[in-house]
Amino acid sequence: MKANVGGIDKILRIVAGLVLIVLAIMGIGAPWTWIGVVPLATGLMGWCPLYPLLGINTCPMKKN
Repeated sequence: MKANVGGIDKILRIVAGLVLIVLAIMGIGAPWTWIGVVPLATGLMGWCPLYPLLGINTCPMKKN
């Protein structure tokens, strides 16, 4: 798995995931808000399994 989630994308995924999980814990919008685990996990891992299928890569290229 090569990283395909860049900086701003990572931050947005983590924040959105945490917000959804907090809402689920508070009982607001549950059970669908538990889907926040997905963006949180992909943000923390830096890899999204859907991106290669769509040909997307927000991770900056490293110069050698």
